[in-house]
Amino acid sequence: MTLNKTSSKQLVDSNIVKLSKLDSGKPEIFVSIQGEGVFAGTPCVFIRLASCNLSCSWCDTKYTWDWKNYEYANHVMTLHNDDIYSIIDEYNLKHVVITGGEPLLQQKALLPLVTVLSKNSYTIEIESNGTIEPIMPIFNLVNQWNISPKLSNSGNSQDKNPELGILAKYKSHPNAYLKFVIVEQEDVSEALSLAKSVSFPSNRLILMPEGIIGSDLIARSTWLSDYCIKNGLRYSSRLHVLLWQGVRGK
Repeated sequence: MTLNKTSSKQLVDSNIVKLSKLDSGKPEIFVSIQGEGVFAGTPCVFIRLASCNLSCSWCDTKYTWDWKNYEYANHVMTLHNDDIYSIIDEYNLKHVVITGGEPLLQQKALLPLVTVLSKNSYTIEIESNGTIEPIMPIFNLVNQWNISPKLSNSGNSQDKNPELGILAKYKSHPNAYLKFVIVEQEDVSEALSLAKSVSFPSNRLILMPEGIIGSDLIARSTWLSDYCIKNGLRYSSRLHVLLWQGVRGK
């Protein structure tokens, strides 16, 4: 597939995007299955962006933002949107997941890419922490919003708590889900209380166990899945962790 003239101009005129850089020097754009949420098991092209406005203690992609322990120049690169599209197009998959880091830090730069993907009938998912309000064009163009508000277990300071007004906005998008990372049983109460405070539909809540290795994930999965069954809530595993133990690019 090639870009039409209008789309190509949009991409050329856009800002560049900061992406996570692999050890090979290539951008972290790869094919895998979606490991979490509603589309779990679906083959997708993943685009991992650099930078985040939070610092979660259990984050499994700290190389996208933790510049105290990772060298910025070794882990971040910039790419024009037309180059990103060309890489996506080579994979011949019509499902794209934009993740990070925190993608909405770069949403204005991403808008031309998201616009072209939408025009070419791609299914687009964006994964966000819910602290940054999406601009309206992107909000409507994205097919699936995976919003993961951070609970106390993340270790973030209170001034970085989820913005209730932003979370409430996602109620109007039919395919926006709140996905909560659960470590201990008390996290469930915190998650449900947060969702209730913005009257978020219970059928669009997802509880997911924390774990970057399979054994931790399985240990939490047992009691959390039972809780979801008993209370009519959606449960999500992390298939990529179970299959590849958190190997990068999978």
